[in-house]
Amino acid sequence: MKEGPRKIGLARALSKLGYCSRSQAALLIRAGRVTLNGKVRRDAETPVAERHDRVAIDGEAVESRQKSYLMMNKPRGVITTASDEKGRETVFHILQNSLREESREQQSSVQRKALHWVAPVGRLDKASEGLLLFTNDSEWAARISSPETHLDKTYHVQIGRVVDRDFIQALTAGVKAKDGELLRAKQARGLRAGQKNCWLEVILDEGRNRHIRRMMEALDLEVLRLIRVAIGPLLLGDLSKGSYRSLSTEEKRLLDRAMRRQSS
Repeated sequence: MKEGPRKIGLARALSKLGYCSRSQAALLIRAGRVTLNGKVRRDAETPVAERHDRVAIDGEAVESRQKSYLMMNKPRGVITTASDEKGRETVFHILQNSLREESREQQSSVQRKALHWVAPVGRLDKASEGLLLFTNDSEWAARISSPETHLDKTYHVQIGRVVDRDFIQALTAGVKAKDGELLRAKQARGLRAGQKNCWLEVILDEGRNRHIRRMMEALDLEVLRLIRVAIGPLLLGDLSKGSYRSLSTEEKRLLDRAMRRQSS
């Protein structure tokens, strides 16, 4: 017996089309702005046959949008969110301001598409800086962020003490956080040291909440700076602070290959 077309929830369908995030789609659906084959649907889980059904918002059909993959060098002090109730600067202010500074003629088609909707892939807390990805490809973002993928994330960490080899080994052996959770680094090594502080390179393949900061806190150490310098094979490189660019085709291919290799 031939199976019917594969179906997914309406909110997820809008997200996969690159129109908005799943949570934003749910709000549009509840507001009665979304129709499926001409009928208003208010349930975000309404089944949708991706290649057969017609989805529209405010009467305008939603077409699949070109996928955008961006990388940013997030500055310290900027919030990884779409908006902030305290009025603090967010990563989206950086995206919007950068696009306004360029003329329409100078913007690439990919950059113009990015104006529609992209979301951060994971997050960096306010005090952290460095490599942050954005995309409107929600399934790709989920794979990048998933602990099951075991994609390496590399950080350079400045701490307020000079440490020895035993300390480095403790990071990879595991440190019990103050809440009792055992946290460990996949790899760690010293980079350089001064008289009162040093820089470490720490590689994680799990990405738990505030992973490195909680490890250092458990060891009574102050994190002075925390910079993400790589995600898998993708390097932050010389991208200036507060800037962003599109991933090259080769960079995207290398990330995809790394995810397949790490999860196999």
